[in-house]
Amino acid sequence: MLTDIEIAKQAKMKKITEIAEGIGVSADDLEPYGHYKAKLSEELYTKLADKSDGKLILVTAINPTPAGEGKTTISVGLAESMAKIGKKAILALREPSLGPVFGIKGGAAGGGYAQVVPMEDINLHFTGDMHAITAANNLLCALIDNSMQQGNPLRIDQRRILFKRCLDMNDRALRNVIIGLGGKVNGIPREDGFQITVASEVMAILCLASDLADLKARLEKILVAYNLDGEPVYAKELGGCGAMAALLKDAMKPNLVQTLENTPAIMHGGPFANIAHGCNSVRATKLCLKLADYAITEAGFGSDLGAEKFFDIKCRYAGLKPSCTVLVATIRALKYNGGVPKDKLTEENLEALEKGVVNLKTHIENLHKFGVPVVVAINRFHTDTEAELALVEKVCTELGAEFSLAEIFAKGGEGGTDLAQKVCAVIEKGEADYKPLYDTALPVKEKIEKIAKEIYRANGVIYTAQAEKALREIEALGKTDLPICVAKTQYSLSDDPKKLGKPENFEITVRDMKLSSGAGFIVVYTGDIMTMPGLPKKPAAFSIDVDNEGNISGLF
Repeated sequence: MLTDIEIAKQAKMKKITEIAEGIGVSADDLEPYGHYKAKLSEELYTKLADKSDGKLILVTAINPTPAGEGKTTISVGLAESMAKIGKKAILALREPSLGPVFGIKGGAAGGGYAQVVPMEDINLHFTGDMHAITAANNLLCALIDNSMQQGNPLRIDQRRILFKRCLDMNDRALRNVIIGLGGKVNGIPREDGFQITVASEVMAILCLASDLADLKARLEKILVAYNLDGEPVYAKELGGCGAMAALLKDAMKPNLVQTLENTPAIMHGGPFANIAHGCNSVRATKLCLKLADYAITEAGFGSDLGAEKFFDIKCRYAGLKPSCTVLVATIRALKYNGGVPKDKLTEENLEALEKGVVNLKTHIENLHKFGVPVVVAINRFHTDTEAELALVEKVCTELGAEFSLAEIFAKGGEGGTDLAQKVCAVIEKGEADYKPLYDTALPVKEKIEKIAKEIYRANGVIYTAQAEKALREIEALGKTDLPICVAKTQYSLSDDPKKLGKPENFEITVRDMKLSSGAGFIVVYTGDIMTMPGLPKKPAAFSIDVDNEGNISGLF
């Protein structure tokens, strides 16, 4: 079998002008970045304002194995399959983050014969959006330190600076650093730290902002620090939000690319769902809804993270009404959730599958709570047996969810036509009645408890002293009327990655909270979640290379 990058290199890409033309976008509304990728103009939104919206499809997943379950692959393949059955569909995907590309993932543009291309560009610098976010974030950090250096007119307490620097690379050594050393001319010495760019509040702001005016207003609301009297200091008071917005002006424009089968795809934004809100941009999704009859988007990791945040944060703010949810699962992930070690997942094991399938059941039940019908897509591997597939189909039928075997990785769009037909049939029934899980007016602890009990199936929530202190500060600011964004492991419904399947008789421990005032949510930290990941023992970077002609290898 060819590697992902070898398949991608064989792709017969169309010029991006031709892809745009196919969805009714003229050359005047394109800002090309080479021949095969482009940004879409601000004017396009105005031109499409009166056009009716298509149907929105969310792709999410069960709790995965460490290797992931092919959610992006299914998203890409579903769009290709929609085209195969004569439907006009567009993808709305997240941009990959450089850190995981060189760390564990080795790439994030789909896989096999369901990829977005040019995959090398997409996985590396793409159109520079991540760099713009990094620069805007770190400009604000520089302004904070400069304000203190220049007499500290805002009386910023250097011990209570909340806003961190960022870098789009996995580098654990930067989690906690000392800055300002080397004498008076080099600034005020203090403790600081880095997040990965996609965990930053600026990333969330870019993804949730409706336009440039909204972007600037959100940037101004960032809570950066407290002063010596314990009062909040917001980004607006530092005076650089206009400059930050200028850095982000082009990054606000969604990026148009294509799949291996020339289906249009809009990629924009890229937060992780385990440490951020996990969805692509509101602007990209809304644009897809105007340009096609079906817009297919994904949310990061399992539905306990990405889908919950998609429904409770993104849809709430953007006024989106999803028509269908595709829940991706694999037989191997279900066996993994049933206790089978990673090296035994290819062997038939109905007993373990029976145990692990409770994870699938829980995710289906959870998704139904948002009022959106579910289609289960099994990302099929050649090692899956007929008996295993029959067992999963039986469970789906019992829970009122459609079931489809998708062979998209190996066959591209042709391998997902059954899935596409079932998704369309579910949408045509018109049974979707989207509603968020909770009312934002509820007290913070009640909102957290609702997520913990109804989505994670916890008995309750425990708060550390630090979390209680952080909550009191958020309450004092009058910022409690906001959605909750939980930072949690993706490997379990609980906050313990080792508790697989459907954990029981556990409590969620909240160790800290943070107000993301600009983004418009409260971040709740559970378990040992790092906002700056590290590299594994054998990083994917070891396999990536480029030859003398500029051909890249090793991305997967």
